Amino acid sequence: MCGIAGELRFDNQAADLAAVERITHHLAPRGPDAWGFHSEGPVALGHRRLKIMDLAEASGQPMIDTSLGLSLVFNGAIYNYPELRGELEALGYRFFSGGDTEVLLKGYHAWGEQLLPRLNGMFAFAIWERDKRRLFIARDRLGIKPLYLSQTGKRLRFASSLPALLKGGDIDPALDPVALNHYLNFHAVVPAPRTLLAEVQKLPPATWMTIDADGHTERQRWWTLDYGPLPDERELTLDDWEDRLLSSLRDAVSVRQRAAREVGVLLSGGVDSSLLVGLLHEAGVEDLLTFSIGFEDAGGERGDEFQYSDLIAQRYGTRHHQLRIDENEVISQLPAAFRAMSEPMVSHDCIAFYLLSREVSKHCKVVQSGQGADELFAGYHWYPKVAGAKDPLQAYRAAFFDRSHGEYLDTVREALRVEDVASEFVRDHFAQPGAEDPVDKALRLDSTIMLVDDPVKRVDNMTMAWGLEARVPFLDYRVAELSARIPSRFKLGDGGKQVLKAAARKVIPSEVIDRPKGYFPVPGLKHLQGNTRAWVSELLLDPSQDRGLFETAMFDRLLSDPASDLTPLRGSKLWQLAALNLWLTEQGL
Repeated sequence: MCGIAGELRFDNQAADLAAVERITHHLAPRGPDAWGFHSEGPVALGHRRLKIMDLAEASGQPMIDTSLGLSLVFNGAIYNYPELRGELEALGYRFFSGGDTEVLLKGYHAWGEQLLPRLNGMFAFAIWERDKRRLFIARDRLGIKPLYLSQTGKRLRFASSLPALLKGGDIDPALDPVALNHYLNFHAVVPAPRTLLAEVQKLPPATWMTIDADGHTERQRWWTLDYGPLPDERELTLDDWEDRLLSSLRDAVSVRQRAAREVGVLLSGGVDSSLLVGLLHEAGVEDLLTFSIGFEDAGGERGDEFQYSDLIAQRYGTRHHQLRIDENEVISQLPAAFRAMSEPMVSHDCIAFYLLSREVSKHCKVVQSGQGADELFAGYHWYPKVAGAKDPLQAYRAAFFDRSHGEYLDTVREALRVEDVASEFVRDHFAQPGAEDPVDKALRLDSTIMLVDDPVKRVDNMTMAWGLEARVPFLDYRVAELSARIPSRFKLGDGGKQVLKAAARKVIPSEVIDRPKGYFPVPGLKHLQGNTRAWVSELLLDPSQDRGLFETAMFDRLLSDPASDLTPLRGSKLWQLAALNLWLTEQGL
């Protein structure tokens, strides 16, 4: 896991190595172990390294193979690299290092973009082809690893985070009104390629892009998640599906233990993370490190799930670490957490992941985490509503969107108002082929769009802020493809995630399965009580923080009527507005 950066010029000028150095060094938390640069005419590459797969200096980056005419910077982990290396050696390739980086370099030389479907892992990488004077960049299937882009008529720049990209300069900080509409409606999710900044994009998941020294660009999506069983799977029973799922998960969890470092687990106490612990125990992993976090209670809501995480830790004899955070520390650490965000995120558990990652990084450098299971296996409350609705699109909007279009118009200043583009985006996505069942349409949207720019981005940003690599077995592409083929009727039962829970019952105690669904809760941010509410109010009402984005009358309305402040997902609308202001401030915008 690392941070990457680079520039390609189109104007016959040498690449601005100083700008690439500034961008790269801002990525230092993502790669605290080493760094390197390579400059060659119109291109410059930068890399910050977190040593995980291969600790030897031979795997340092940028990796350059002069005989092949290729230079590479890579962020991520390729779990099946030993198997790919064997294939490449059979083709005559010889290796000078022992990790996954060189496998990417030589694999691209052998197979070009057809390397991508062979990869099992999380990745964003850039390869400079010396002889073709062309840059090839690519991102993994489910967008686990980020890649941000800034392109002008003279150059392209890229980086693993948006704040780092800003350090190169030459970027107008103006907001994109369409992206702001997504942010305020679609639970702060801004779908790729947009970001909140009009002059910064992100490469969409499962996409490769080539761009040459003349600025000619080609972009292509190289993987899609199609729903519905294959012809020979249409008669499978729930028992059949759970057996296939359990086998797939066992392999996904096992292959993610490949590392030269010790691997732990973020243990919330829910079925997803508990299942990871159980499967690792099955695989023979002993003395496993596990980590849990809790917060002060607020609004009558419990701030921890220690009773369940302790149960799993005791059952499997893990080396368990329990972290409890008080309200004052949450407030004091929020600015630092927002500095670590590539884009503003409103989910209450961002600060949980940030503080948990701080603790975990003291003990290990790699963790497995349970993100993705709810989106793949229908764990959220809106899927049954979509299934039984006359209008699935409106049912989804009513359950997921943060505000009506009318309230959005009342919230933003006139110059920033646009049509209901977030609803149009969902409507268009629902209409695409490849998912006929209404629940499958919602699952596809959540798995390929919402998941990428909410839970997955949250985990990447918050763990990498502390040089911690998070691996997500539920997002193994084989698990994702299998989940998409399982009929929705086998997911909606048992309060959601029926097939996953059925598989889990064969591994872990029922007490962590047959309980109310939990959430990584930070009640103080959800209910905005006491010092937290006063702090948020001050942040919104401070004249120095007024950027001309929001109607001040909306602040008065929400502050005077806390009941109207909660979204359908029980998030705070006030916090959403404050979060954007705080992120802009912490990025110096």
